[in-house]
Amino acid sequence: MRPNSLRELYVEQLQDLYDAEHQIIKALPKMIQAAQSDGLRAALNEHLNVTKEQANRIEQIFRGMGEKPKAEKCKGVQGVIKEGDDLIGEIKNEDVRDAAIIASAQRVEHYEIAGYGTARTYADLLDESEASDLLQQTLDEEKEADEKLTSLAGEINAEAEEAGTGEAEQETRTRRSRSRRAA
Repeated sequence: MRPNSLRELYVEQLQDLYDAEHQIIKALPKMIQAAQSDGLRAALNEHLNVTKEQANRIEQIFRGMGEKPKAEKCKGVQGVIKEGDDLIGEIKNEDVRDAAIIASAQRVEHYEIAGYGTARTYADLLDESEASDLLQQTLDEEKEADEKLTSLAGEINAEAEEAGTGEAEQETRTRRSRSRRAA
């Protein structure tokens, strides 16, 4: 059903976010397991717990509206998670994989920031002040998670670059050695 009012659009956005949170709850343990960095694993674990709280907040908003919480398939997060899974699964170097995990996680965070900002604005316009406060709380947490990932990326990306440089140098030495033996 296509929304025909701002209220219906607002409900649709909440359903989309509700599904997104559940997809993220399912995806984060895989990312945690794939991560090498203790700091990254800790940040993802922390965000897993926060994400569960965020899903509970959406349920609270639905109850406040007299509606049963319902998920509407969030194709955006589904695509971002699949893209990240595909990329991360192909990377053997642990440092580079951690950098890819951060990139994937930040794409999810940015999607959520946009979604929660929109839903909060709708709640404001519809005089849903309690819902607006709850959505703002989640929006702030999403921004905080993004900032934490950005901070971790500073070190992890540098390690990934060094690992890549080391591997490239090793490949060059191997090729030279083969060339000398062939000559």
